[in-house]
Amino acid sequence: MTGVLVIDKPQGLTSHDVVATARRTLGEKKIGHTGTLDPLATGVLPLAIGRATRLARFLAASDKDYEAGIRFGLTTDTYDITGRELCRTDATPSQDDLMRALQTLTGEYLQTPPAYSAKKVDGRRAYDLIRSERAVVLTPVPVRVTCAELLDFNGPSARIALTCSAGFYVRSFAHTLGQLAGTGACLEALRRTRSGDFTLESALRLDELGDATRVASRLIAPAALLTDLPAVTVSERGLQHVVHGRELGSGDYAPAFPPPRFPMPPERWVRLLDGRGDLAGMATGGAAPGSLHPALVLM
Repeated sequence: MTGVLVIDKPQGLTSHDVVATARRTLGEKKIGHTGTLDPLATGVLPLAIGRATRLARFLAASDKDYEAGIRFGLTTDTYDITGRELCRTDATPSQDDLMRALQTLTGEYLQTPPAYSAKKVDGRRAYDLIRSERAVVLTPVPVRVTCAELLDFNGPSARIALTCSAGFYVRSFAHTLGQLAGTGACLEALRRTRSGDFTLESALRLDELGDATRVASRLIAPAALLTDLPAVTVSERGLQHVVHGRELGSGDYAPAFPPPRFPMPPERWVRLLDGRGDLAGMATGGAAPGSLHPALVLM
């Protein structure tokens, strides 16, 4: 089995728990998730299966949509409702203060991840260091918030729709929102509704993984992934080059849709399609003008 299955992750499980369940139920060893969700969170968790695991880094880099529940007047050490309570005032912001804080947290800025996170410090997970009672200082990272829309506000809590870049921590967003609003806050609920092209509409419940018919109908083939990237159709001779990691000359492929543009910047990737339209690999710009280097092979 090769492709992507989107799981609607239930609350209370880690992303690793979901992967372990999928491996047991599907009888597949090579399964990985493409973007961690905390146990508190629910929603879209794409699982890459078989050779599609080689595409995980591309799939995880996409923007995400969330609906976040924020509790005001309460702060915790994990920045969410499951953590150890640090301060409780039960104070609530005015809607004007909340809207100003949301505006401040929209756009591009540096965000400091929560200390209780999987970020690595000197080779160890930050949450392991915290549990060992060691001080943790995490470096702020650039993030982007395209949308931060207030959906509902009832005083102690607010529901906010977010569109953000990969690597964004909604827990940190909730904590900072409380600071800017002057009340303190933590995350009390989180649902991911989209990860890149994957949405809840194509998601399976975890208990549906035992239904082979439903799994087959929802499995997304590699050819249907990363379709926003340029593509070329590789000739039979070119496919042999791909298998052996040799560069493709301009005569080894024909542009597909959308076609690549040369010269290609080093960070740009091109999908390599075979004659049937299946994804054979991923390439970057080669050494010679118009050439492509197969950096990742799915065959």
